[in-house]
Amino acid sequence: MRLLLVEDDAILGDGLKTGLAMEGYAVDWLTDGLLADEALRTNHYDLVVLDWNLPRMDGLSILKALRKRKDSTPVLLLTARDGVQARVSGLDTGADDYVSKPFDLAELCARLRALARRQDGRNLPVLEHKGVSLDPAAHQVFYLGRTVELSQKEFEILQFLMKHIGQVSSRARLEETLYAWGSEVESNAVEVHIHHLRKKLHGNLIRTIRGVGYIIDAD
Repeated sequence: MRLLLVEDDAILGDGLKTGLAMEGYAVDWLTDGLLADEALRTNHYDLVVLDWNLPRMDGLSILKALRKRKDSTPVLLLTARDGVQARVSGLDTGADDYVSKPFDLAELCARLRALARRQDGRNLPVLEHKGVSLDPAAHQVFYLGRTVELSQKEFEILQFLMKHIGQVSSRARLEETLYAWGSEVESNAVEVHIHHLRKKLHGNLIRTIRGVGYIIDAD
């Protein structure tokens, strides 16, 4: 799951990036408001952790621009402002949740998991195709009625392909979904995950189109 972290405090940002990565998120970390706004315009993220006070463009302005574009990406707002009016302003602007500094990383992660479940439940409660059933909210996969254990990245590849049935997804697009900026990615990482999915489900579910990418056929 790809997450954008926007926090200009170097110590806090580094700690959050490390902690969130340990929770399985692919984290892109930015410290500048304008750069964050541009990143949200040009990249897809599953979640955003957004500080209020940022250089060049504050978090509330970023949030307003995001919602003006009809982008419903879940946003958790971080701020040192803990007054009622500040919380109301953030939520009314379009934040999905709000955490006041200082905060506990475990609570922040729990809130992010809740946002992800809410988003998945709102968009696609269950994905079903060719005997495969993927429940995003419960983070479970079934094949012909039996539970299939997948790694985090296997789950995310399968979910992405099942959301785009009949469409070819390039290796680069799948890597973008799985890994943060600057991450060291093995050249065959996606191929390895696809291989494992074929073994755990069935070999004909995901088709390779040489030189182009991967597809789950609609038929």
